[in-house]
Amino acid sequence: MEERRRRQKVKYYDDPVALGRRLRETREAAGLSQRELSFPGCTAAYISRIEKGERVPSLQLIREFAARLGVGEQFIAHGTHVETGAGANVAEARVAIRMGELGTARELADAALDGAKSNVDRARASALFGEIALHENDPVAAIDALERARTLDASLEERDASFAETLGRAYARAQRYDESIAVFARNRDRAAEAGDMLNELRFSSLLANAYSDTRNWASAEDALARALNLTERVSDPFERAKTLWTQSRMHALQNDPATAAHYAERALEILEVSEQTLHIGRAYLVLAHIELDRGNAERALDLTERAAPSIAASGRTYELASLRVERARALVQLGRGEEAAAAAMEATSLYGELSSIDGGRGFTLIADVYAELGDYDRALEVYELAIEKLEQVPTRYTAEAYSKYAALLEQRGEKDAALEVLKRAMNVSTETRSRR
Repeated sequence: MEERRRRQKVKYYDDPVALGRRLRETREAAGLSQRELSFPGCTAAYISRIEKGERVPSLQLIREFAARLGVGEQFIAHGTHVETGAGANVAEARVAIRMGELGTARELADAALDGAKSNVDRARASALFGEIALHENDPVAAIDALERARTLDASLEERDASFAETLGRAYARAQRYDESIAVFARNRDRAAEAGDMLNELRFSSLLANAYSDTRNWASAEDALARALNLTERVSDPFERAKTLWTQSRMHALQNDPATAAHYAERALEILEVSEQTLHIGRAYLVLAHIELDRGNAERALDLTERAAPSIAASGRTYELASLRVERARALVQLGRGEEAAAAAMEATSLYGELSSIDGGRGFTLIADVYAELGDYDRALEVYELAIEKLEQVPTRYTAEAYSKYAALLEQRGEKDAALEVLKRAMNVSTETRSRR
């Protein structure tokens, strides 16, 4: 009797909120909606309440979820990993990546690779290292790992939409837009042919973003129109938010901050309801950037403060650095120079850990802050750091950093040095245009 009472006191889960979060992250990593995960006796509405921590599923339901999602039941219940084969390692690693636990993800990826019995298994494990590298803001390493995975399993992209999205994003982050567009376009068409509206919407939005990055507005608008048409027929709120976000980015790149802010606000409303905390933080940051371009520094500063809890919880270096930069830019506009300089200094140390493109772009923004503050020596020093990183993978951002560096040199009377830098900027601009 005593033993039975003791066993009854042992909970089969750790915490309702933590369990709900793991279930949501695992489901999303598997590319399933709540409706797709539901089954007789467990509706999408009930899954929604579990994911919000409002209900605790029975042990039987946890086992069913685990089986359907390809992870161990202990992972859903307690967040602990039990050796259950390469497939479970892959699924759990993807969840760890989405939760920002990259150390755990790497351990699980190593275990998946060690336990692989075929090239198909090895491909799935190799792809994990690509996802991890992309989350660490290293698109070049991500592409290497993802292409290695595709060599091991030629059908991986066709079978795994998440892999296809990661591959396309990695190419875009590396400024290899032709390859990024090709990945997104063929997967959009593949989804349309299969009648998979959710993935058709997913890749239409991604394609619109890639076209916007290349300033191909006609193609971007065509892809976005297709996404908007699909949005009316797809019930997934997160995909609707991403479509609105794509609209916001396109208008921002077209120097229409008012319209960009409108769509960003609408996307943020959906994200807040869906409790996508990291995406909420990112949305606030981009909205702050837009408001700064519109001259609304007080509003921008408020948005950075609202972003702070979500960004801090993520622990992601790029977002933490971006938070400090946007805060520094707002403080400069508000005339709070000392606070701006302190925020810029914090961002500098964080951007030093990032990849060439992200780190270089961040250093350029920080140098802009120092230039606005009149600290020209520090601004020149940070522009040099930006160029050093951006020269590793020359893009239009490299040319932009050169141009700003040259303008500041000319302002200080160093005309010969400025002319030399401008020549280098023109060479980079020519090189990047020829690659498109």
